[in-house]
Amino acid sequence: MQKNYKKTLAACYLGFITQAIAANYAPLLFLTFKDTYGMGLEKIALIPVVFYFTQLLVDLAATKFVDKVGYRVCVVASQVLSAAGLALLAILPGILPAPFWGILIAVMLYATGSGLIEVLVSPIVEACPFENKDGMMSLLHSFYCWGAVGVILLSTLFFALFGTENWKILTLVWAAVPLLNVFNFSTCPIERLVEEGEGMRPASLFRMPLFWLLILLMVCAGASEVSMAQWASAFTESAVGVSKTVGDLAGPCLFAVLMGLSRILYSKMSKKTDLVRAMTVCGLLCVACYLTASLAPSPVLGLMGCAVCGLSVGIMWPGAISISAEKCPKGGTAMFAFLALAGDLGATVSPVLVGGVSDLAGGDLRMGLLFATVFPLILIVALFLLRRKFGGPKK
Repeated sequence: MQKNYKKTLAACYLGFITQAIAANYAPLLFLTFKDTYGMGLEKIALIPVVFYFTQLLVDLAATKFVDKVGYRVCVVASQVLSAAGLALLAILPGILPAPFWGILIAVMLYATGSGLIEVLVSPIVEACPFENKDGMMSLLHSFYCWGAVGVILLSTLFFALFGTENWKILTLVWAAVPLLNVFNFSTCPIERLVEEGEGMRPASLFRMPLFWLLILLMVCAGASEVSMAQWASAFTESAVGVSKTVGDLAGPCLFAVLMGLSRILYSKMSKKTDLVRAMTVCGLLCVACYLTASLAPSPVLGLMGCAVCGLSVGIMWPGAISISAEKCPKGGTAMFAFLALAGDLGATVSPVLVGGVSDLAGGDLRMGLLFATVFPLILIVALFLLRRKFGGPKK
């Protein structure tokens, strides 16, 4: 029988939507947690830290166990853990003596699932026998963007219609998404990138200059994307002077829409486009967007720079993965896990640096965003070195 790889794609698409739910839903409830459970902002601030730190640990641990356990077992576990964590987010805070610990336990569970998704889904699609691999990778990662937009819009609509006091019902609805995807990953065809025992070990990867250049690309891709995404709402509120709801919709939501559109656009053009050249152009556009957001005299121009930045960063993360798979075909699971780790590291550290620079500048967020220009600049330099030392992509 011919294998149905479209089912594999559908499962992976839903996997990235699950990751978007895990990353973007809880922040919508921060004020609800504060009002319902009497938590201080210092505790609430720990929730995203625990989420991303757990993902980093899972990325690192995956280099040791994924090949031994197998892709199917691990990716099914990613959906089970995501569903369990989201469901427990609605249950544990109400039954434990300390609601905060109930939230953290739930966050760590679905963050573990999210980390596994990040490590596994890209190599699963890369291993499928599709012709246009970099185009498929870009389209795959667009589903994270649409998931983020869906979570923000549908959750905002639910709260407007039924009130934030019914957040536990919505949480259980979101938990059903990965639960349904358990069946998809249990039954779809899953191939291996390399035969068992042929994938490169971490020690071998560490000795390759190419590997460290690819890691630098991923760090800068994650940093370029999240520096703006994380601060988009606050920037929109402070620069344009709108409410938080409008700020969320005009900032991170518009950013995610344009990022998703850029990934779909590249997936359509990828057969005739040089990926390294396209990423370089996007890097230059990203620099221009950060400079516009931080230096433009008009708040409207600053908002445009913030939004168009989503368009510029769209292909950076999936593009770096596609380049890595082509340049290092024997990298195997270890390489993809380290790439995910590098991307998460850039995404975790860069918003903190932006916030720190802004504080040093007297709370001026524009100065923090001006500092963030360094990330796409380093990415452009890394792409130049990649082409010069290791050649362009195969087209």
